[in-house]
Amino acid sequence: MAGQDLLHTQPRPMHWLATATAISAVVAAASIVQPPDAKATTSSPAAAAGHRSVAAPDPDKVTFPVDCGPNRLDVVKKASGDLDGDGTTETVAAVRCHSGTGTPPSGVYVLAQPSDAEAAPRIVATLLAPARQRSVQTLTIKDGAISAALLGYSTLDVPRCCPDVHKSVKWQWKGGKFVQSELPAAMGTRSV
Repeated sequence: MAGQDLLHTQPRPMHWLATATAISAVVAAASIVQPPDAKATTSSPAAAAGHRSVAAPDPDKVTFPVDCGPNRLDVVKKASGDLDGDGTTETVAAVRCHSGTGTPPSGVYVLAQPSDAEAAPRIVATLLAPARQRSVQTLTIKDGAISAALLGYSTLDVPRCCPDVHKSVKWQWKGGKFVQSELPAAMGTRSV
């Protein structure tokens, strides 16, 4: 084939050494020359604002105000985020009594971690009490707002396995408390 005899088509150890040296020089130069605002830091925006970094509250370390009798309490959903804009992370937990069948009602609670990281998290708000007879299908936090899809029953005649009421709600911190709003019917509420 034409070109096989050209020197640059036959790599030798010296070619590989020269290439490795050139690449090393480029990497070394890139690590020295950086944009003026580049910073290597492990602090969070909350730490920069003077807040101490605390891990999200763990719902498994909380005693919830739910009486399950002989059954255990299950944390079925949880989400974490800064809900009140103070730079600390809160956790929202949906809990219910353990059941092999049906859909037992859920409770939805907001948890905060005390400044003493060794202390157990505390419940700071009840968003949905189990007495409301709703089950939580989804639970998310986005931009400080808590969204949930709730399931329930229109009458006592509806079998407890098959909720026929579906509602989407949102809670947001306003005026020093969590305010609940319901998503429009076209987006979230439907009766089957």
